[in-house]
Amino acid sequence: MENGRAYHAFKAGCKYPCARARTERSYILPNDELYICPAGKGSHQIHRCLDAGCGTGIWAMDFADEHPEAHVIGVDLSPIQPSFVPPNVTFYVDDLEAEWTYNQPFDFVYTRMMSASIADWPKLFGQVFENLSPGGWIELLDPVSPIYCDDGTLPKDSAIYRWSNLLAEAAAKLGSRLDSGLTYKDQLLDAGFTNVVQTTYKWPINAWPKDPKHKELGAWSYENTMQALQAISLALFTRALNWTVDELELFLVEVRKDLRN
Repeated sequence: MENGRAYHAFKAGCKYPCARARTERSYILPNDELYICPAGKGSHQIHRCLDAGCGTGIWAMDFADEHPEAHVIGVDLSPIQPSFVPPNVTFYVDDLEAEWTYNQPFDFVYTRMMSASIADWPKLFGQVFENLSPGGWIELLDPVSPIYCDDGTLPKDSAIYRWSNLLAEAAAKLGSRLDSGLTYKDQLLDAGFTNVVQTTYKWPINAWPKDPKHKELGAWSYENTMQALQAISLALFTRALNWTVDELELFLVEVRKDLRN
């Protein structure tokens, strides 16, 4: 427990608390599918899939329902997954940055929202490469912070812009980056991967877009962020930036106002 929040007991030091309701809609994609790479499509078959950093397990379970022929393994630092799961799903508490000891390769490795959780991405990509079957795929989905507006209209003195930059600064002081996604392509190529494709999507923070898909994505993003704002910020601001909880709470009042705007 720290500042009223529970953090992982296994491999202590995580920057984000254990929360069963966290990012339940984190896999909403522009194509309305669970993933976008060619894994399991055409002649490629998925017999074993790894959800690396599975959180509540919702993606792993949905994927297992969609691919009953595959054995899906979900790994996370915290045992917050449900006990009743599809028969082809297995969850483990483990550290992805430790030495991998899987006795069979995977055909597909999927990870999302993990940019600040991994200290050494090149090492992780090397382990994924060594544990993929020939023709296997890895897919990563991560937002890039600090946030910005594509038309340049986000004021630099706004609370949400300052929050986003302070969050990135704090993560860097604790040994991780919130813009890791910008380096994935080069690191994957260095690890030996081929056919590496990087796709950039807009991720609205509110339901203001006119495009229906972006409006839906923004609505879910808004709800997730409003619910998780303190959880996202607490350890980073208090550990790395030496803010008090009261200082942070006052600041987050202004950030929430910006999110509603």
